[in-house]
Amino acid sequence: MTVFEAIALAVVEGVTEFLPVSSTGHMIIVSSWLGIASDPFVKTYTVAIQLGAIASVVLLYWKRFFQTIDFYVKLFIAFLPAAVIGFLLNDFIDQLLESVLVVAIMLILGGIVFLFIDKLFKEDKEYPQEPSNTSALKIGFFQCLAMVPGVSRSAATIIGGLTQKLTKKTAAEFSFFLAVPTMFAATAYKLLKYYMAGGSFGEHEILLLAIGNVVAFGVALLAIKSLIYLVSKRGFKEFGYYRIALGLIILFLLYSGKSLTLF
Repeated sequence: MTVFEAIALAVVEGVTEFLPVSSTGHMIIVSSWLGIASDPFVKTYTVAIQLGAIASVVLLYWKRFFQTIDFYVKLFIAFLPAAVIGFLLNDFIDQLLESVLVVAIMLILGGIVFLFIDKLFKEDKEYPQEPSNTSALKIGFFQCLAMVPGVSRSAATIIGGLTQKLTKKTAAEFSFFLAVPTMFAATAYKLLKYYMAGGSFGEHEILLLAIGNVVAFGVALLAIKSLIYLVSKRGFKEFGYYRIALGLIILFLLYSGKSLTLF
């Protein structure tokens, strides 16, 4: 992987990680467009640069991370389902990551949900500002849906929060917070697995990881602020149209015999 390719994937990660459009799905698509070989390091890289993205959450919401122990208890409860299921199904998930078709289908299905979600979950001033422990666990199970590429971890957890009668803003912010332990654990596991399989971290690999995380960090800062504004003011319908349009374009290219590779 070249430096240009690493930066391109990091920009995609930063923009899409916290938007309900599937960061993994977009990186699979962009990798196909750029003709990036799907080797073990590239797979590890696409997960490892999530550290830069979650660092942006910690910076923007640092005061929230110095709250009571209850804040961390809820995050741990919500994190558990993905930790257990992700560990058990890791090989199956890796196989799904090879499929652009799966990404396209999930983008379209998720987009259809977002067209109606604002009407399904209307906000009430009586809604809680924080999830309960039970609600946190349910949101954690919703997060597991994002193991299918194209679903979007952000979309799954935000929808999970809305089902628990959180406001759009509160659901989005809890999704950000939950990303920290989830993505940190996923990155640590992926790096360890890559190393145990005989993968090496030479100067070039370390340089790419450093650049990727810095770029993902900076871009994610802007994306988080944009998402809070958009969902608070405009809802989710625009994300639904975007997901459906992108999914249909991918299906058209796949079934028309056209290549997704640009270079």
